[in-house]
Amino acid sequence: MAEHELVVIARKQIDFARNYTKTLLDDITEDDWFSQPAEGVTHLAWQIGHLAMAQYMLTLFRLRGKLPEDENLISKAFLKRFVKGSRPESDATKYPPAGEILATFHRVHDRLMEELPGYQDRDLTENVVEPYAVFDTKLGSLFFCASHEMLHAGQIGLIRRLLGKSPVR
Repeated sequence: MAEHELVVIARKQIDFARNYTKTLLDDITEDDWFSQPAEGVTHLAWQIGHLAMAQYMLTLFRLRGKLPEDENLISKAFLKRFVKGSRPESDATKYPPAGEILATFHRVHDRLMEELPGYQDRDLTENVVEPYAVFDTKLGSLFFCASHEMLHAGQIGLIRRLLGKSPVR
């Protein structure tokens, strides 16, 4: 096995999931980001904000910990707003604007894609700090990141349909 083979596989899976999610958003305007098909049901703003938060926590944070400059990447307030267990609210004023959520979504992913090639496969066998989501290693956390995004892509796909959009696949 090549020295970076696992890193490359993890990177490809994460990138595939992100590219798929982006196709689901291509024809949706920011005006629809806070639309909920029924009260208490999720909306795109929460889904995308949650994905940005989760990608940061499952990848960058798990790989290297929090750096002081991460506050410019994804703020503590943003992380708290979209953390696991938070619930989508219909009041859009309780959220950052859709454009800011989307920018954070892209910024976190771009930073991960920049940093990930700097890791060796042996780095990914290290355990992550508790609590961890599903896997106790850095590699497991990276793989779960891709699976987690695909799970939410399914929810985004359903929201698309409820907004009257055609399915992507």
